Amino acid sequence: MWCVPALDDEYIAKMEDVLNLLARAYDEREPVVALDERPVQLLDSARPDLPGGPGRVARRDYEYIRCGTANVYGIVEPKAGRHLTYATKNRKRAQFVAAMQRITTAYPKAKTIHIIMDNLNLHRESVLKQVLGDDAGAALWARFTPHYTPKHASWLNPAEIELSLWSRECVGGDRISELRELRRRTSAWNARANRLRRTITWRFTTTEARRVFRYQRSTMSRSEH
Repeated sequence: MWCVPALDDEYIAKMEDVLNLLARAYDEREPVVALDERPVQLLDSARPDLPGGPGRVARRDYEYIRCGTANVYGIVEPKAGRHLTYATKNRKRAQFVAAMQRITTAYPKAKTIHIIMDNLNLHRESVLKQVLGDDAGAALWARFTPHYTPKHASWLNPAEIELSLWSRECVGGDRISELRELRRRTSAWNARANRLRRTITWRFTTTEARRVFRYQRSTMSRSEH
């Protein structure tokens, strides 16, 4: 279920900016890429699992051991079915900068990279400058045209769909205790998604948004992007 606060000008402007972007025709010169992070709890079983066999189901004790946390960057180009999702030890500044560098490396010939992300305080040019220095940080940020989702509107980000698929298909109900194993599984999942060219078809439009949320954009002041 969507959690939508009272709609104000800023919320509507950001929502429609993202929806209009997702409705654009595919253009390899201006790829539309979505990014989001998901924390992962690393867990191990307190007792060895019992494998299944003829007439016997596999068993796993409910007790588990906490082995720290990790992070997964969900990165996807929805229309092209291109996936850059991968696991990291955390989601600190240096990791975000590395994720942005990873994206630019994947699109060396792009005129600009439209990137959809939420309002996390790390998702800013200032963070790139802090890590890389002013000139290099500004140069990296200049490769992107950022599009921020409104607060409480993670449903607008296709990277949420990417991470949901990753969670179900890569981890499922398994317990993963080491970052190395999480990285291995995520890399394999990402490679399979790219091999299959799994796209995300976004059907929710600005017209639909105006009908569902019962507002008229023409009556609201427009914000400068």
